[in-house]
Amino acid sequence: MNPALRPRPIFIVSDGTGETAEKVVRAGLLQFRGYLVHLQLFPTITEGDELESIILRAHKEDALLVTTLVRTEMRTLATELAEKHRIRMVDLLGNLLGTLGRYLGVQPQGVPGRMHQTDADYFRRVEAVEFTVKADDGKEPRLLRKADIILVGVSRTSKTPLSVFLALKGFRVSNVPIVLDQQPPAELHRLDQRRVFGLTIDPESLRDIRRERLETMRVASRTNYDDMDYILAELEWCEDIFRHHPEWPVIDVTRRAVEETAANILRIMGERGLGRDVGEVGQL
Repeated sequence: MNPALRPRPIFIVSDGTGETAEKVVRAGLLQFRGYLVHLQLFPTITEGDELESIILRAHKEDALLVTTLVRTEMRTLATELAEKHRIRMVDLLGNLLGTLGRYLGVQPQGVPGRMHQTDADYFRRVEAVEFTVKADDGKEPRLLRKADIILVGVSRTSKTPLSVFLALKGFRVSNVPIVLDQQPPAELHRLDQRRVFGLTIDPESLRDIRRERLETMRVASRTNYDDMDYILAELEWCEDIFRHHPEWPVIDVTRRAVEETAANILRIMGERGLGRDVGEVGQL
């Protein structure tokens, strides 16, 4: 078997959930092609004997070891055992915690699981998700004034997934669909216009997305939903609404990940003095 096609094991060891390490590893793997890997997650590892057992297994399977251990003694033990058994190891937190400690002038507390506490921020994110579900697709126009962020765009411009992503960061989000020849709700014009964002998309990409949606729903394409002439008219109508509201930033979501679009929105919110500290999505 070609070595490039043989799955290579990567062990992810954490004293928390391991989500941080997994995301970093997956991000790194995107830079490689033609290689198969098998990720195995070992969360909530807080005892030395557990750690040693995993490292012995890593030695046996010739695995790469990636760790996010916040306790100094556990990181030290991992390093010693990895050197003893000649295991390749990447410590994702050690250098960062050390540098942060020197920069801030304090020592890290070394308490696992801090990112997943049920504190005030956690409950704020839960409340934001509940709000966003209620306010999805313009179902509750009366909620627009209570929203931190309002997304406006035609159908299938990622309004709902983007709303949920932002809600997981603690923002109450409402989204308003733009329908051809219909004016948006009057409530949209009575709120803080700095919080409104327009979403647009390339017509061909929109047609492909809508066709895929119809196929998923097993609906015959007998409507104008994926008709190019209708899509062009719909986007032109939407763009005309955007032109009448120059204070709304318009973001093109064509072939953009939700995370990238959300980052742009949060950057603009920050520039407008409307931002806040946001939590990690995985905290929920």
